[in-house]
Amino acid sequence: MSRYERWNALLELLAEHGKLEVEEAAELLAVSAATIRRDLDQLARQQMVTRTRGGAVAHNVSYDLPLRYKTARNADAKQRIGAAVAGLIAPGEVVGLNGGTTTTEVARALAVRPESADRPEAGAGGGVGQRLTIVTNALNIANELTVRPQVKIVLTGGVARPQSYELIGPLAGLVLAELALDVTVLGVDALDVEHGATAHHEGEASVNRLLAERARRVVVAADSSKIGNRAFARICGLERIGTLVTDEGIGEELAAAFTEAGVRVVKV
Repeated sequence: MSRYERWNALLELLAEHGKLEVEEAAELLAVSAATIRRDLDQLARQQMVTRTRGGAVAHNVSYDLPLRYKTARNADAKQRIGAAVAGLIAPGEVVGLNGGTTTTEVARALAVRPESADRPEAGAGGGVGQRLTIVTNALNIANELTVRPQVKIVLTGGVARPQSYELIGPLAGLVLAELALDVTVLGVDALDVEHGATAHHEGEASVNRLLAERARRVVVAADSSKIGNRAFARICGLERIGTLVTDEGIGEELAAAFTEAGVRVVKV
C-alpha cells in the first residue's frame, strides 16, 4: 500500500468513525504504528486531521475527502475510462467537463490525442495551435491544461469548493448561459436507473446540471463503484444521458437496465 493509499484509507476511517487510534489503524492497514504516526503527523500539517495523544480526530464535522486523496481509488479503471471517453469526442468539438478524478483522466487523454500534436494553426476564436476547447468548473483541470497551447480553456467562474476544486454558485450559471457545448462529460458520485445522475453536494450538482443542459449530448464517465447508487442532489435524469462509459465491474443486469432506458453502455 502506497503512502497516498494509506492517507486515503485513514481519511475514510476518520470520516466514518470521527476518531482513530494509532494502534487500531496500524492493525487495520497492516503497517507499523510508527508509520501511522508519521502519516497522521503529515495529514495534521496539511490541516486534514487534528492530532490527539493516541491518534487523530476528523478536522471538520462535515468531513469530505478532498480530490487529491481520491486519486488512488480505481486508478487503472479511471485511466481506461478517460481514454475511452476521449475516443468518443471529435476533433474541434467544444467539451464541457465537471470536476472529479475520472473527468481529470478524460482531460489528460484529450490533451495527448494524436491531432493535438499536429502542426499548429489558428482556429476561429482561438489562439495559434488551439484545436480543442474545454469548458470546465474544475480548477485542477484548468491548471493542468492551461500550459498546453493546443487547448483553449474556459472557466465557468464561481466560488471555489476546496473539497473538489470545483467552482460553484450563480456566477457559473451566468457564464454557461452564454455558451453552447457539443458534448458534456460528467463525473458523478452516483448513477441510478431510477434517479439518474447525482452528486453529494447540491452546489456541484447545480453547476453539473447546467453543463448538461448546455450540451448537445452528455456522456457520463464513472467507474462501476458509482453505478446503481444514488447521492443527495440530482444532476439530471437518464433522458439527458446518451452514453455511460464505465469498467467491466458493472453487472450485466444493471448494464441491460441502462440500455433499456436508452443509455448506451461502453465497458472498458
